[in-house]
Amino acid sequence: MTPAQRHADSRQALGLVILGATGSIGSSTLDVVARHPQRYSVRALTAHTSTQRLLKLCDRHRPRQAVLSGCVEDAALRRRFAEAGCELRFGPAALAEVAAAVECDAVMAAIVGAAGLPATLAAACAGKRVLLANKEALVMAGPLFMRAAGEAGAVLLPIDSEHNAVFQCLPQEGAGVSLRGVRRIQLTASGGPFRVTPLERLARVTPDEACAHPNWVMGRKISVDSATMMNKGLEVIEAHWLFGLPAERIGVLIHPQSVVHSLVEYLDGSVIAQLSHPDMRVPIAHALGFPERIDSGARTLDLGAVGQLSFGQPDAARFPCLELAYGALRAGGNVPAVLNAANEVAVQAFLAGRLRFTGIAPVIEEALARVAAGTAASLEHVMDADARARRAAADSVMRLMGQAA
Repeated sequence: MTPAQRHADSRQALGLVILGATGSIGSSTLDVVARHPQRYSVRALTAHTSTQRLLKLCDRHRPRQAVLSGCVEDAALRRRFAEAGCELRFGPAALAEVAAAVECDAVMAAIVGAAGLPATLAAACAGKRVLLANKEALVMAGPLFMRAAGEAGAVLLPIDSEHNAVFQCLPQEGAGVSLRGVRRIQLTASGGPFRVTPLERLARVTPDEACAHPNWVMGRKISVDSATMMNKGLEVIEAHWLFGLPAERIGVLIHPQSVVHSLVEYLDGSVIAQLSHPDMRVPIAHALGFPERIDSGARTLDLGAVGQLSFGQPDAARFPCLELAYGALRAGGNVPAVLNAANEVAVQAFLAGRLRFTGIAPVIEEALARVAAGTAASLEHVMDADARARRAAADSVMRLMGQAA
């Protein structure tokens, strides 16, 4: 019996590990958990290098273990965490170990980017209930991840608001969903802060402007991804693996209000949508409580106050990253891993002031052209493609910097 099955048969508190506890998803998860102290027991919290923030969380939520994946061994830090009743561990290997630990029933996988893949995969291989906020796990290693989850009996519950919305709108079959009668799904996107910005001005936008999302409170990297719509492209790839649909049956709609999170269109012409305020506690609470419904702390949606919901098609000239993602999905193999790695390098360069906003897509396109397509059959294959794509993208950034000088 897997950990996910054991919890389903038990009335005991669910033992929860939160990977990326100091980020926005981690904070929202802890907010929901604190509303239901009898249902959840926080077993481990992790962060990269945010020592003080992690210590405060440990002092409040009293996990048994904490991990600082980006820090080296430090005896003084160990003592400080021990005072909060918590064993502190160091390094990336510890992430995978706490995610697969026997006392853990569920893992909130909320580490942004490729760094979250090994620990998320370890949770799936251990048959955990995986609350998947780390979309890169499926973007980079979809075949590997889904095979591991299936063999181990892991339960995958999507946390991205769009995928969680699709999950809620599909027919339920046990702990999963069915595609009976489904024609296609539509993921919505706000269009980000530059939805109506004149195209000629995009080359001059600043990192702070790109991170000023009109509806959601997010980290800087994912905010830039929203501004380029690469975030939506990665979600299209994730949706393919979560729901087993080909690219042509996964659409994207611009929806500036961020109230309708996704739609499912059926063969009879019916369209079912999930609506809520743009508050990540809604999908988090759905996944934590599934198949029950629990209080999230989010406001009740008042459609009369919202007044109007509008939709439109994405502009390919404004959002070239979206088509790059569709192309990577169609190519398959290691190509989505190359796409993701190149994007991470390009976004980091933009946030550091070394690349223009309009340079992000060209850097990704060059990396896709330079890195040979291949298999993604093992973690080693995936990480090799990731490393080669990062080198190619870094070279492109340097070249574009030279041209701009």
